[in-house]
Amino acid sequence: MKNIKMKYLSLIISGALLTSSQLYAQDYRAAAEKALDEHFQRSTLSREEQLAELEWFINAAEPFRGMEIKTVAEGLTTHTYEAEVLAKVFEEITGIKITHNIIGEGDVVDTMQTQMQSDRNIYDGYINDSDAIGTHLRYGKTIAISDAIENEWKDYTSPYLDLDDFIGLQYTTGPDGKVYQLPDQQFANLYWFRADWFDREDLQAQFKERYGYDLGVPLNWSAYEDIAEFFSVHVKEIDGKRVYGHMDYGRRDPSLGWRFHDSWLSMAGMGDKSVPFGNPVDDWGIRVNEEGNPVGASVSRGGATNSPASVYAVTKMVEWLRDYAPESARGMTFGEAGPVPAQGQIAQQIFWYTAFTADMTDPSLPVTDDEGNPKWRMAPSPTGPYWEEGMKVGYQDVGSWTFFNSTPEDRRTAAWLFAQFTVSKTVSLEKTIAGLTPIRRSDIFSDEMTELAPKLGGLVEFYRSENESMWTPTGTNVPDYPRLAPLWWQNLAPAVNGEITPKEALDNLADAIDRTMARLARANVFANYAPVLNEPRDEQYWLDQPGAPKPALENEKPQGKTMPYDQMMEEWMAQ
Repeated sequence: MKNIKMKYLSLIISGALLTSSQLYAQDYRAAAEKALDEHFQRSTLSREEQLAELEWFINAAEPFRGMEIKTVAEGLTTHTYEAEVLAKVFEEITGIKITHNIIGEGDVVDTMQTQMQSDRNIYDGYINDSDAIGTHLRYGKTIAISDAIENEWKDYTSPYLDLDDFIGLQYTTGPDGKVYQLPDQQFANLYWFRADWFDREDLQAQFKERYGYDLGVPLNWSAYEDIAEFFSVHVKEIDGKRVYGHMDYGRRDPSLGWRFHDSWLSMAGMGDKSVPFGNPVDDWGIRVNEEGNPVGASVSRGGATNSPASVYAVTKMVEWLRDYAPESARGMTFGEAGPVPAQGQIAQQIFWYTAFTADMTDPSLPVTDDEGNPKWRMAPSPTGPYWEEGMKVGYQDVGSWTFFNSTPEDRRTAAWLFAQFTVSKTVSLEKTIAGLTPIRRSDIFSDEMTELAPKLGGLVEFYRSENESMWTPTGTNVPDYPRLAPLWWQNLAPAVNGEITPKEALDNLADAIDRTMARLARANVFANYAPVLNEPRDEQYWLDQPGAPKPALENEKPQGKTMPYDQMMEEWMAQ
């Protein structure tokens, strides 16, 4: 009799639990329906397909309900959207509480480095630039996402993820063919200019008379320099306001490093041919051997960090900042300088991050008309005299989800679910429109982006062109991004401030990179592809070899070349 009562009680409890589980599932599904109505009406998926994708998240999250997960990202509009909208929706449909912290980019790198060194879990998931791919594949501390998908995440990887749809996956893939990071947001470094000023017949006539060719989108650095001089020195005022032909920033600050190692030297033509990354010499000037081991940054070791092309690139940055930008720019950081073109005094900027696009579209700004249509355009970056066909043209930032083996597996898996949600097709188009940092090919070619294109000044056209792949992040030659990146601003700031010459600054930088790589190699910290530095030899030996480092050109300012914007975009889209 007692056993019968126990079985009966067990059935009652089981039924109650089943009913409770069913009720919870109904609540999560209702939350999914609500999220689609309130937040995700624009998607490349149909509503039925969106619901199916969210249903998968609801079911996959069941073992982790009630957990509290911490993730981190830098302060971009896209990541703020994730923190304020996506984290909340994810909790409502899964029961997993997400704290998506927004901190400075440098702080993300420092915290990531601390977790890697200490093996102490700080965050369960990081959105970390793919610039650190060389670090992740060498230290053995980062989960290879492609491996995890086949193993620990086999049951927790969405069948709707569609990795082939990501435009930046090649940048997060190591030479071993493994995917180490999942792209979350992506933006390029392009040329920006005031199309309304360039279209003025009086300014066109003045420019043609002075320089002998047409005012238009510069194809090379010579034309960019002429246009910068034209607006800053000869035009000076438009509609009663002081104008400038160039914008940049020069404060002694970590962001000054991004200004240089985000492909500035390779835009001038310092590195080798090959895309996505120069090979064997990359856009930092670091050479690797055939096995992928870094062998040096200095010209004496076969690198190009202090090569003539690099000296040219840094010299131009310093001169243009001094001669053609607002005086206040010299004391600005990246964050302070970014909004300045939107204030209406800048004619062009050679090094402009498309992450600022969203801040350029407000109808109240002097750079838009009353309907929010831009008076400005973005275009492919001009290249320097050392640049050759087959080289990368500029930089793309690819902020990507990164996970470490120091994170407990259950927490790491729950964070992986959130990472997939932030890039899912259900939400990605709305996130793209909110932050204008697209990652999916399907979103880029959507009808919604076609409709938005006229207000985005060339952004959509850039990402729809096959040439977009010529803009790439820092590559796999850099063995330890967190340790090597600070060397750039520390060693180049004195040149920007006029304390030493660009050549002296680059010699110091190249030597610092080599010494740091040698020290890391001696410490035996790398699991793979450790530096094996070449012995120094006479620089001329390397300058006489094919490719980078390249010898100095006799003429570093060839004839300026420009093209009308409409013609450029027509040719751009046709390729």
